[in-house]
Amino acid sequence: MRRVHSMSFGAEITSEGVRFALWAPTAREVRLVLDGIERPLKADGDGWYRHVSEDARAGSRYGYKIDGNLIVPDPASRFQPDDVHGLSLVVDPQSFEWSETSWKGRPWEEAVLYEVHVGTATPEGTYAGLMSKLARLRDLGITAIELMPIGEFPGRRNWGYDGVLPYAPDAAYGSPEDLKRLIERAHELGLMVFLDVVYNHFGPSGNYLHAYAKTFFTERHPTPWGAGINVDGEGSRVVRDFFIHNALYWLQEYHFDGLRFDAVHAITDDGKPHFIEELANRIRQAIPDRHVHLVLENEANQARWLNRDDRRRPKLHTAQWADDIHNSWHALLTGENEGYYEDYADKPLQHLGRALAEGFAYQGDPSPHKDGVIRGEPSGHLPPSAFVAFLQNHDQVGNRAFGERLSHLIPPERFALAHAIFLLSPQIPLLFMGEEWAASTPFQFFVDFENEPDLARAVRDGRRSEFWRFKAFTDPEMSQKIPDPTDRKTCENSRIDWSETERSPHREVLSQTRHLLDLRRTEIVPLLKSEYRGSHYKVSPESMLDVTWTFADDKLHLLANFGNNPMNGNIEENARVLWSSQGIDANGKSLQLPPWSGIVVKGQSA
Repeated sequence: MRRVHSMSFGAEITSEGVRFALWAPTAREVRLVLDGIERPLKADGDGWYRHVSEDARAGSRYGYKIDGNLIVPDPASRFQPDDVHGLSLVVDPQSFEWSETSWKGRPWEEAVLYEVHVGTATPEGTYAGLMSKLARLRDLGITAIELMPIGEFPGRRNWGYDGVLPYAPDAAYGSPEDLKRLIERAHELGLMVFLDVVYNHFGPSGNYLHAYAKTFFTERHPTPWGAGINVDGEGSRVVRDFFIHNALYWLQEYHFDGLRFDAVHAITDDGKPHFIEELANRIRQAIPDRHVHLVLENEANQARWLNRDDRRRPKLHTAQWADDIHNSWHALLTGENEGYYEDYADKPLQHLGRALAEGFAYQGDPSPHKDGVIRGEPSGHLPPSAFVAFLQNHDQVGNRAFGERLSHLIPPERFALAHAIFLLSPQIPLLFMGEEWAASTPFQFFVDFENEPDLARAVRDGRRSEFWRFKAFTDPEMSQKIPDPTDRKTCENSRIDWSETERSPHREVLSQTRHLLDLRRTEIVPLLKSEYRGSHYKVSPESMLDVTWTFADDKLHLLANFGNNPMNGNIEENARVLWSSQGIDANGKSLQLPPWSGIVVKGQSA
């Protein structure tokens, strides 16, 4: 089977030749540069420049000369062998023959996500290197890998959020065919593959759209990265289609099973339908016959995008990253109260209880961190599977000054308690690479602007200035210890070491993760596939958390003591214990929980 997504953007091989298409509404002149030869292009009335060449073929190098002096790559380039400033490569997607033809994906309720940065997940830092680890992840109980953004970014090292060519899988990790082999192998093993995509901004180097398509951006909607993406003004139809086709391209041409949309709260749209709504509708209409899962990162906590139909299927988006769950856990476990943890530090256990029971902790409540701005919408009507829960991810680890993982910050017994509750709660769990064995390596912020020293200096200085408002870094000497994001060693230090799994204490943590994921598969997933009937939670003044989730036939009950004294608690008559901390005698209805301990049981619904 061969797969290709046909679109109006980029270079596409047709029966007449290779069709080139560039939207350049604010350029005065555009010439196609093809294998060293320039050809003038004629503009259509709507800002498009199109040309069909019989001389071009797969492997041809091309770019566009703008206004007589600037040669730029194709913004919809399918591959960039020479980085973001180089020429684009004509790719024939039909040259790759997929051997798997029956894969339709997996139900969302079965998802156990594993977030991966391709460049630091293996010694090789490539798609091929990651492919060699897939069987291990499958055997652990992972059912889906989620790749951090891979759209072409500057240099050889980057988290991916500085991408500027969103259709081109970055050449630092391998070829388009290598990426397809990775996905094909994952499907052979029964693993889904998700991709993190960025539609809210472009990186600081290699974005040439301002030179010929100024209307791609708008000053009406400023963002932390500059002018906003124009999804609601003049010319916005082409801009919206650029990103909608990008989503369809990854799902159809590469056969990804789902997408995670980065920071959609930074995409401002005053029109109707909202871009987020149209994006989901277009995808669902185009791919009705597969399990395709769409996940939001949305600081605004807008439950409206996550509603279900009368058959319990997502109307638009499948789920949202549950930052409230993470932030509550983190404040509770570490005691940290600076930055956005300020919103959770006053009563972390109450926030955690509400988030575990209802998805959002902030549901129309004022945010102290944002000077009282109201944040969120009611979410208690949504099933737990509408939320992706995590104790760690690339942001929450990598945006720390030194990239410490949670297991570096708290005692092992507290980490074990949180990990068990996290993996046995009914939200969809996401593990960050190496978390399953409490990896010793950090994950730090890194970039590669070797050929742009001024930008490198700005990023280095900006990184350190980010932490001046934190007490620990008011001392200039301390701020100088923050790893240099432009140094190659910062990236190398973030590369996980798989051999740790053979040594204590990592071996024992991995074994426990495997046990918990097996429990999740046999006990929690069947619940998620049944009708959800609501939840309730209680938090005692002595720091006891009591949460119950009710499904059609069974209830899931969590009881945990986060205080420093033993606490008495009760579980249902004849409830079956799925997991408990050491030291809990769960033989009867009444039990005593030692400090920082918990129990998860399953019982019949009334």
